[in-house]
Amino acid sequence: MATTRTAHTVWEGELLKGSGTVTFDSSGIGSQPVSWPSRAEQANGRTSPEELIAGAHSSCFSMALSHTLAGKGNPPTRLETKADVTFQPGEGITGIHLTVRGEVPGLDESEFQAAAEDAKKNCPVSQALAATPITLTAELA
Repeated sequence: MATTRTAHTVWEGELLKGSGTVTFDSSGIGSQPVSWPSRAEQANGRTSPEELIAGAHSSCFSMALSHTLAGKGNPPTRLETKADVTFQPGEGITGIHLTVRGEVPGLDESEFQAAAEDAKKNCPVSQALAATPITLTAELA
């Protein structure tokens, strides 16, 4: 069964001086302000497309890794994943770095690394972002 999730943004003004609000329609979790300075300089309490991608990627990767590990007979106790999405004005998104630290009873470091690489390659968000270099650091807790 296919699902569709929806968010929308209302933007007012020109790029450099304008601002907008992104609203998460499907979940109803609310709205967040966005602006060019919060994207290209400091966040200052606002989000950015890159932060939204980071949230999507870290959660998708965690789900994929959890599924992979459970399928191999070693369900994780805990996975903590961070996604760093780098944006360069004038170039766009230049890279994503995933960092995962896992508590997985009965698994050694090399098995964890292999499972993490598999999740990086196969999670749907990684696949959607395949044109962007994605790197990974994975370690057991």
